[in-house]
Amino acid sequence: PPLPDHGTLPSLPALPSDADILVRSARGEDVERTPVWLMRQAGRYQQSFRHYSEAVPFRVRSESPEIASELSLQCVRQFGMDGCIMFSDILTPLPVMGIDFDVIRGTGPVISTKVRTLGDVRGLSDDYDFGAKVPFVGKLLGSLKEKTTGRCSLVGFVGAPFTLASYTIEGKSSKNCLATKKMMMSAKTDGGALPEFLDRLAQMIGEYGCYQIESGAEVVQVFESWAHQLTPGDFEEFAKPAAKKAIRIMKEKHPDVPVIFFANGGSSYLELQRDMGCDMIAVDWSVGMATARKALGPDVPISGNIDPRILFGTEEQIRREVRSCIDAAGGPGKHLLNLGHGVMQGTPEEAVGWLVDECKNYRG
Repeated sequence: PPLPDHGTLPSLPALPSDADILVRSARGEDVERTPVWLMRQAGRYQQSFRHYSEAVPFRVRSESPEIASELSLQCVRQFGMDGCIMFSDILTPLPVMGIDFDVIRGTGPVISTKVRTLGDVRGLSDDYDFGAKVPFVGKLLGSLKEKTTGRCSLVGFVGAPFTLASYTIEGKSSKNCLATKKMMMSAKTDGGALPEFLDRLAQMIGEYGCYQIESGAEVVQVFESWAHQLTPGDFEEFAKPAAKKAIRIMKEKHPDVPVIFFANGGSSYLELQRDMGCDMIAVDWSVGMATARKALGPDVPISGNIDPRILFGTEEQIRREVRSCIDAAGGPGKHLLNLGHGVMQGTPEEAVGWLVDECKNYRG
């Protein structure tokens, strides 16, 4: 489908005085109100998004900077979130290592490259030239930076090493993650391939996060999307060290850029996330905000965590839930509001508007 005919992409609303409020909140600063952005805020719940998703394959959309820029900006123009997250995928950097994937409509991600043995791992490329291999990411962020500067914060993101390893090992989304679990059990006895694979992924992801920052990202969120597959012990042994390495690479090179860590399904071991080395912990919807605050301690900035299904409720239910979450986090300006997972397909568009409006206007 053709892009909107405005010469360039449509501009965002006039410059707000609090354009950097999300960045300041992610650094752990108390801010004048609670800022808000939503995971999967650019998604199929929007009619304007479906105009592209129903006609253009995912990788074409995500790897065409002009289309991806439009998809990133649609929701911000419509609802006024404090952050614009680039339209991309956590699997996008895998080809720089020689891991091929596609996203099949109705199926999801499918990875064709087999990585099960130490030989498979050592056969992967360690030439992480993102500018040459995924140049569209840099172009997308550069374009978005021009359009969002002085208006809202630009959010980049990466997948955490365990999540990308699991996707690769399983070859697709998996209910039980059995092949990965078998490699974890093998690693406990003879080392095996998994620890080295995680370490290589951590290096690549850390450098990829730096590439995003150098291309314009002002905040980076690390998604441990498969944390629900991990016991607390396995998180501490496998996922955590690799995620910490990726975060450390970003923070050592760009100490002033906030990094947020989100372990989806990891709320049962929040106490293990206090020392991730990031600036903020995002929490899922399965834990109460006040409980999460207590588990993390008063000095760990927090983001989250409204149940996405609330957005199928009434306007009053949605506004009440926003106020409740903000109050449980310590009051307006004390955390970064988000959902505890992504916006679901079928969510009424006006519901997202109510959530954003309530958050930006609630003063306690």
